[in-house]
Formats: sequence, structure tokens, C-alpha cells
Amino acid sequence: MGELHPETGLNYDKQIMPYISSCNICCGYHSGSLELSAQTIKIANDFDVAIGAHPSYNDKKNFGRVTPNVDIDTLKNEIREQVLSIKHKVENSGRQLNHVKPHGALYNDLAKDEQLSFSFIDIIKEIDPNLKIYGLANSIFEKACISENMKFVKEVFADRRYESKNQLRSRQKDGALLHHKTDVLKQITELTSGTIIDFHGRAHKVEAQSICLHSDTLGAVKLAKDIHEHLKSKGIAILQTG
Repeated sequence: MGELHPETGLNYDKQIMPYISSCNICCGYHSGSLELSAQTIKIANDFDVAIGAHPSYNDKKNFGRVTPNVDIDTLKNEIREQVLSIKHKVENSGRQLNHVKPHGALYNDLAKDEQLSFSFIDIIKEIDPNLKIYGLANSIFEKACISENMKFVKEVFADRRYESKNQLRSRQKDGALLHHKTDVLKQITELTSGTIIDFHGRAHKVEAQSICLHSDTLGAVKLAKDIHEHLKSKGIAILQTG
């Protein structure tokens, strides 16, 4: 949330909010601005949606979806700045930051890089060890968070194909994105039943605690409503992570 142009993005975010329990708000490094983030925080508060900071690589040109050549100290400072900026804005609004979820290429890199994972965890611990961390289920990042006694929320994806049990299919490859209702709900049924069916047809076990839907996925508002209704029809409660 908070990624789109101010004239269209806020209304778009507002339309999605009724169907979700938590949101990840852009910190201004891959898109948007801190002003837009503050306005999005207000909308999330209006709908009582749990708020997470969504830090990324400093790369608006590529929407944070390309791994840059950046030294670890610079990256750590940039992540710290992003999370703190959202945390302060949320607290100024009278609420507490619920979680941190990395964005784009940073998210994917954390899923497979143990050293990067521990560096990221160190920053979040420094800021607030009670913050939850959202990340890819079955990943190295999950194992690192658990080893550091951080609350890790195991995330699965409604609108992305899997390459394997712990890797999303690259957006640069065919079949990486899901945006048709039938495909999305089929994958959600599989994931909430404890199974990933990857792009190659292989089945893997998974424990899903949070389902991600990207706001820039084609038809995201309608899909959010469809997913919400589908989960309720299956008797699956949509709750904020405790």
C-alpha cells in the first residue's frame, strides 16, 4: 500500500482495506513518498487494519525488484531509516507498528541468503524486538528468524507461482503471475490445505499463516474481495497476527 500516485492510489488502497487484516506500507524507497505513506496509514487506521513497514532496496527506477550492488552497511542504514520512518508515523497516529515485511528483490534475497537475513534481523531487533517479521514460508529467512527468537509470520502468495517450495518464480519468466480468479482461488485452496504446487507440478508441504496479494496485480481490488469471500466460505478466519 502507499505505492501508487496520490490522486489514484489512496482511493485504490481504500477499496482493498475492507478485505484484509494487515497491510504493508511503502517506505518511499521503491515507490510513493513518506507523505503518501502517512495518508495510507490513516486509511489503514480507519479500517482497523494492522500496519507493517515495507522496506526495500533504494531503487525507484526498478520498483525495488532488481538486486542492486550495495554494500551491507549502506543497506542496513537504509533499512533502518525506512522502518523507523513508518514506525514513527504509525505511533504519531496513535497506534503501534505490527510488523515488517521486506519488498521485492530484498524479500527474495532474504529468502535464500542467511548472512543477509541475520543482518536484517539485527536491525529489526535493534528497533523493536517485539515486531513481527513477514517472510516466505519454508525459507532460510524463516529459519534465521526462528533461531533469533523473532516472531516470524509464514507467508504464502495468492498471485505468484512458485518455482520450488522456497522460491517464487521470477517475474521475468512466463507463468510467474496469477490474476485470474479461478487460478488464484485454486492456489489459495492448495496453500491453506498445506500444499504448494509449484510451476513444475511438484507438491511441497507448507504452513500458511498469511496470504499476500500485491496491490499492483491486475484486478487486485476484485481479487481481494474474491479471496476474502472464498476464505470465509471455507470457514477460515481472517485475523490479525498475534
